[in-house]
Amino acid sequence: MRILVEEAILRCGHDGKVKNVPSQAWVRVKGSPVLVDNDPQGRDISMCPNVGINIKPCNKTLPVAKGYSTFIRIGGKAICLDTVEGFTDGTPPGGVKYNVRRPGQTFVGSGS
Repeated sequence: MRILVEEAILRCGHDGKVKNVPSQAWVRVKGSPVLVDNDPQGRDISMCPNVGINIKPCNKTLPVAKGYSTFIRIGGKAICLDTVEGFTDGTPPGGVKYNVRRPGQTFVGSGS
């Protein structure tokens, strides 16, 4: 599993783009800050094409359901792995997930 950095590409189930905002900047891979626990949560999603009457596009990410390292931490927070996954606030409620398309780097990984 690869470690997620700010340059990672996360998308909702409708292919909307999640904006990454790292909460720490002192640990980087190839100049890009490593994402840690809670970084993927509450982030803006742009360009979700799920639009229509009584249909809400994905606008925000909800809490991460899985994908944090159980071994590596930065400042006491678990790092994010390329297995990060969670739900969005789009419709149907609790039915649209976001996940990682690319981790943003291919140099550093973790077994768990």
